[in-house]
Amino acid sequence: MPGPILETLSGQNLSRRPIWLMRQAGRYLPEYRALRAEKGGFLELVYDTEAAAEITLQPIRRFGFDGAILFSDILIVPYAMGQDLTFTAGEGPRLAPRLVDTALSALQAVPERLAPIYATVGRVKAALGPQTTLLGFAGSPWTVATYMVAGEGSRDHHETRSYAYRDPQAFQAIIDAILEVTIEYLAGQVEAGAEGLQLFDSWAGSLAPAEFERWVIAPNARIAAAIQARYPHVPVIGFPKGAGEKLAAYARETGVNAVGVDETIDPLWAARELPAGMPVQGNLDPLLLLAGGAELDRQARRVLDAFADRPHVFNLGHGIGQFTPIAHVEQLLATVRGWQRP
Repeated sequence: MPGPILETLSGQNLSRRPIWLMRQAGRYLPEYRALRAEKGGFLELVYDTEAAAEITLQPIRRFGFDGAILFSDILIVPYAMGQDLTFTAGEGPRLAPRLVDTALSALQAVPERLAPIYATVGRVKAALGPQTTLLGFAGSPWTVATYMVAGEGSRDHHETRSYAYRDPQAFQAIIDAILEVTIEYLAGQVEAGAEGLQLFDSWAGSLAPAEFERWVIAPNARIAAAIQARYPHVPVIGFPKGAGEKLAAYARETGVNAVGVDETIDPLWAARELPAGMPVQGNLDPLLLLAGGAELDRQARRVLDAFADRPHVFNLGHGIGQFTPIAHVEQLLATVRGWQRP
């Protein structure tokens, strides 16, 4: 029997809403902090398959979430494409050489850098019960490209957006290269045991409408089609954070099985404007989980009520914050699991 997340993503509107939280395996958990202190830096954890599997499983043991999300990072793809990847405390990730300075053709692919991630997926899958869905993931091409071009994160992605305007043909080649590696990376995760996949387009909101069509919708549609052709039983969740009103077009045109809704979108709007019957995921503000109290309960019920008439996986509108109290996560779980359809 498939777990409730897979049932929901297949189009079933369950009375008990499944729940998992983006970044549920991470810094808000004392057991994660203890393991990181023992093992070292972030990338070292990702490439220690035993540690990465343990981190993936920690929130399942503590909270019993319906889904386990692979502990890894979206920048593993450019790392496998040949860029150097480092994480510095307080500064975030760095990729070199930057593609704003160096031609894509200069990179020498290192595909073996993906193998430890598949090993982590296999370890986690072997440890999970049948009702807990194992979710793999990758960054979508636009979001990954913003790091590959600029070499780091930025607020408005001006270097990458300028590059795409200045030389759209060269930028298309970067998107295409990321896309091909991403398809194989996701396929490798499925072969290792992933039962569902999420595409994170974390910086989709920085694009104008025409660019959103070209750099977000079109590549995600190609990825979704390729995965569904190979693995028709594996649902793909698309999460274009910051898409706003463009989310409806994304849902219609990409062919993803479900769409993630961020916290800036009114769930009543999403329930009305997204394709009828399409599963949705989201969209509680992570800051509400940090704040707790009666407002957390009220807003969680508002999300649940808004999506009562369609398949819905409860989640946050983005990742759980580092300083979120454990008690607030427990409070949210009680609210979601105690909800009854109005």
